[in-house]
Amino acid sequence: MTINCLGNLVDISTPKVMGILNTTPNSFFDGGKYRTDLDFLNQAEKMLMDGATFIDIGAYSSKPNAEWVSEEQETQRLLPVINLILKEFPQTIISVDTFRSKVAESAVDNGAALINDISAGYLDSKMLEVIGRLNVPYIMMHMRGTPNTMVTLTDYKDIVAEMNFYFSERVASARRFGIKDIILDPGYGFAKTTEQNFEVLKNQQLFSLLGLPLLVGVSRKSMIYKLLEIGPEDALNGTSVLHAVALTKKTNILRVHDVKEAVQTIQLMQFLK
Repeated sequence: MTINCLGNLVDISTPKVMGILNTTPNSFFDGGKYRTDLDFLNQAEKMLMDGATFIDIGAYSSKPNAEWVSEEQETQRLLPVINLILKEFPQTIISVDTFRSKVAESAVDNGAALINDISAGYLDSKMLEVIGRLNVPYIMMHMRGTPNTMVTLTDYKDIVAEMNFYFSERVASARRFGIKDIILDPGYGFAKTTEQNFEVLKNQQLFSLLGLPLLVGVSRKSMIYKLLEIGPEDALNGTSVLHAVALTKKTNILRVHDVKEAVQTIQLMQFLK
């Protein structure tokens, strides 16, 4: 199973790691941690040295009730970091976390290779058309509503069945616009209670029935730290445990804050397999 990242075929049949690099001041775990060019370069280098295949750059926090950011501000946060990393580490495969088509287009024009959309095209009616034209891999996540409303939209009768219906509809729409490489993200923490997150994880392999790769993002999320009554800064152990579980459920990409530990988890699970 491969995806085409600007002409570079990446084999994800063996799971890969996507490192998270936020340019936002308010992300739930590392918000404001990286402020200078040197900060961003040091973190990018660390993630690449630790074994990240992708670096996912975000410039708009999607945590519940995060502040609104204009397209211009999101772009201004994003593009300098993309250019900085690609100048220093030109082989880096950069993913951009955005639900806006204009931001996605600017990012790809500046060297980004994938687009990671929390809304699967629902928050920008032009997104699927733009991704089809750009011909880059597209990560589509399951979410209801917006980051500001999602916590109230958790009334499912059969969450896994409803998510599969959501993905099948979104994939069909994406195919109509010529999008070739599609990756599904169950959206842990988005419009789901803690119990629902674990129900989804328990049955995650069912999403692979669509024949598409799966990306999992549980790194240091509240489904871990609230259940364990700790903070996100103490949730690395819980993250690794859930990564191991996710790898038994058809996961192809782990999206993480802690690359080295995720790579080690994959190595151990592959050896066991």
